[in-house]
Parts: sequence; structure tokens; C-alpha cells
Amino acid sequence: LQWASPPEAIERFKSQEIWFAPPQFYELCRLCNFSSLHELHKFSSDRALEGCEHWMPVMLTASDGYIQLLPGDELYPEDPDYTGEKKIIMSTDKKVEDLMKEGSVFHRIVIKNINNLSVQVNIKAKYKHINPLVINSDCSDCSSRL
Repeated sequence: LQWASPPEAIERFKSQEIWFAPPQFYELCRLCNFSSLHELHKFSSDRALEGCEHWMPVMLTASDGYIQLLPGDELYPEDPDYTGEKKIIMSTDKKVEDLMKEGSVFHRIVIKNINNLSVQVNIKAKYKHINPLVINSDCSDCSSRL
């Protein structure tokens, strides 16, 4: 085990030294909003009683990658399959880039391949939470010092 700041972890992911699943990439991008541990602590204390939202990512298969849709995204289903019993499969012949150009309300993780992720969010976070920084795993510009 080795301690790494969120930007350092993203850099190590980009260089394929480590791997983490899309939800962890999303949270590291969210942590990049804070320039210090003190700032993160203050934020978490200030919003502690606001509540939280339970999510079920929904996978959309495109012709050249995948998109994990999250609540609030314009493509997120009204009735997601929380249990896996419905076996709903969302797919399209469109390319990821075309889906991004056609859309306007995003809350998603774009997956080009196992080491190329990007978080795309332009909705307001609920419960006074904070959105992740929009970071591509192939070009990070994060300046957090956590």
C-alpha cells in the first residue's frame, strides 16, 4: 500500500500502474475539488446532515465503448433495474462521441476502454454535494493537494 493524493492516483491510473473501477475514478475526480484535507473535512462537516442519494449506474453499450449513466442524465431510465431481474440491456449503434455531441444533460462515466475513462457531469448535485471535476483518464489537469 502507498498513499497517493487523488491527482497522483489518477496519474498512476493513466500510466497503468494501478487500476480502479469507474465508481472509484468518479470519486477521485470528486476529491480533486479540494485543495487540502482541511477543506475536505469542512465540506463534509457542513453537508453531513443534508442526506445522500443512492445510485444505480445503468450501462449503455455504444459501438466503440460504454457509458455508465447516473441519475439526472438525460438517457438515464425512469425505472432502472435495481435488482438485475429485468435483464434490461441498453445499446446503440452510435459511437460514444456522437452520443456526447447529441446530448446536453450529462451525469455519466464514459468508458472507451479499461484504462480510458472520463467523467462528464453538468447537472447540479443533490443534497449540497459537489460534482466531480470533469477529468479524462488520458489527460488530467487536477490540482488538488490532498
